[in-house]
Amino acid sequence: MPRTTNAPVTRKRHKKVLKRAKGFVGGRSRLFRTANETVKRAQRFAFRDRKAKKRAFRSLWIVRINAALEDAGLSYSKFIAGLKKVKVELDRKIMAEIAASDSKAFKEIVKLAKSGLK
Repeated sequence: MPRTTNAPVTRKRHKKVLKRAKGFVGGRSRLFRTANETVKRAQRFAFRDRKAKKRAFRSLWIVRINAALEDAGLSYSKFIAGLKKVKVELDRKIMAEIAASDSKAFKEIVKLAKSGLK
């Protein structure tokens, strides 16, 4: 019976890691052990930052909405509370876009929110 090794599987695994490590500096792109560590670390950062990106954008939209609300003399929290009472279900991304591009429409939304607060 011929002797079998894991060489094909190991080579495939190494090539997969080294392919992901393309563009890394020095041995991190050429040596399997250091490349493996760096790729794993990069994947952890990527996973973490996909979540952080969502938080960062939401806070950006809130800041933009709040800035547009200063003219109306309304705080962000009261604005959102008013919209909830009137059952307007616009998300913050859309409201921030409307506030930036179409101030007339945003003023109408603010009127709705104010009517919900009364």
